Parts: sequence; structure tokens; C-alpha cells
Amino acid sequence: MSKQQAHLARQTHGSAESPGKSIWVTASDGLRLHVREYGSREAPGMPVVCLPGLARSVADFYELAPALAFGSPARHVVAIDSRGRGHSDHDPDHTNYNCTVELGDIVGILIELGVGPAIFVGSSRGGVLTMLLAVAYPSAIAGVVLHDIGPVTETKGMARIKGYLGKLPHPRSFEEGAKILRDLLGAQFPKLAPEQWLAGAQLTWQMKHGELKPAYDLGIARALAGIDVEGQMPAFWNEFDALADVPMLVIRGANSDMLSAETVAAMRARRSKMELIEVPDQGHAPLLEGELVRQIVSFVENCEGARQSAGPAL
Repeated sequence: MSKQQAHLARQTHGSAESPGKSIWVTASDGLRLHVREYGSREAPGMPVVCLPGLARSVADFYELAPALAFGSPARHVVAIDSRGRGHSDHDPDHTNYNCTVELGDIVGILIELGVGPAIFVGSSRGGVLTMLLAVAYPSAIAGVVLHDIGPVTETKGMARIKGYLGKLPHPRSFEEGAKILRDLLGAQFPKLAPEQWLAGAQLTWQMKHGELKPAYDLGIARALAGIDVEGQMPAFWNEFDALADVPMLVIRGANSDMLSAETVAAMRARRSKMELIEVPDQGHAPLLEGELVRQIVSFVENCEGARQSAGPAL
């Protein structure tokens, strides 16, 4: 991506939920991609890149990203809205909502912002993109957190997501949206408090022109409609193995229908030093808040310590 193609629109977009700032990077095909940036690019700590799920946005990292950026040491943290999600432009061609195009967007953003090597936190599809990045751009990755995703994606979970993506009712209020989510996901998240369901609704819908709309382009659902999720989903074991030389933390919701306990066992058989956190009473994907945030911060700090102990690469 050339400097002209990757023109950086440095616009600040403050948020009550998050102390970061928003910038936009123009992709090679002209779409503006939203990046939430935290901390200084000259911060002494290892940078962190956060990649959300299929129809999710950088808002999922509003608690985690500041905890990583403004700790000790301070770090440069970026969270990327894939095209069609959050504040990124919608793509008029829904077939571009695929991992190949989105991976190219990520690489362009990393190069433009001078990020790398970094620790990647990949939620669901963001974790798949991280594994693909390990093959396409291995020097970019110094550590990885796979957030309720692995080399094998369960067909049950994909079928569930395909069944509701782009089909949820348009709530008249966030409170109504919270009820929709609770009815849909209550079996996976049986112990969430009312305020957590309300927060989930505020991440799922955005206020646009006086009414609540999904925080993603409905074209993503059209792209997913063309994929047979009932059959055998492609496995990413080669891509997973490409991460063999970097520290790895896997987070699984105990009720997850996307990352099975059997897949986690197979991952650990290939990587005996892989760290694992299983979050009780939560499904796909566990909320990035509270104790889980503190555990991820601790993992990142340990990654930095291991890298310093290893000394400079020859």
C-alpha cells in the first residue's frame, strides 16, 4: 500500500467509554478503515493489536485496550474495525467481506502505523485472521491471544451465528435490545447481570438517524449466506503451527459452541506450553472485562519478560 493509498485521516473521536482516539486509514481500494488507538507510538512496552469478531467492533476492547496501554510499561495499542464493522466504511461489494481482503487491510494498517512486532488479541474471526497473518507476515507477531477460537471452528456455532446475523429485530431502545440478546444468548451466558446485557446491546446496535441499527453492514450476512456452515468447516492447523515460536494464550468460554474442549486438547497436544483460561458460565465469546482483562495484561507482561530474557534476535 502506497503512502497516497494509505492516507491517514487523523481525526480524534472521543468516547466516554474509552480514553483512546480514532483515526482512519484508507485501504488500497479507497475504503476508510477505522482504528482505535491508545497510548503513544513511542511507548516502551511491546505494542498490542486487537482484532474483533465477525460482526463485532473495537468497542469490545474498551476495557482491555486502556488497561494494556496505560499500564507499566506503557504500550501502543491499536484496535481495528474490519471493513463494514463499527466506524469503518461499508463495502459496496459484499463479496469483499472475506478473510483474504480483511487480512490485506490489516497488513496495510500495520505498515502504515509502523506497528510490529506486536502481541495480537484475536477474538473469533480476529483470531482466524491472526493465524493467517502468522503465515503471510510472521515477523509481525510476537505473541498471541486466541479469544474463543482455534484451528477448528464448530459447525454448530457457525450455524447459530448464520441463523441470526442480519436478522435480529431493530429494537426501539437499548433496553429492548438487551432483552433480544438475553433471549438469544441466555443459555450460553446464564449469569450475566442486567447491566451487562444492556452493555451488550450498546455494542450490537448503533444509533443512526434517530433509530438503532446493527453495528455492522448487513452485507456481511449476505457474504456468510453463501458459505455452507453445515458441512465440514476448513481447519487451520498449518496456520496454528505457524505460531509455534511465540507465546500463546487461549481463552475459552466453558459454554462455547465455537471452540470445543476437544479442539483445545488437540491444540495443547501440539503446544505443551500453551496457556489456557476457561471462563465458567460464559459462551462465545467470553466478555473482555474484570478478571479476564487482568489475566490478559499479565500474559502480555510475561511475553515482554520472555522477549527481554531471550535477548536481541540475530
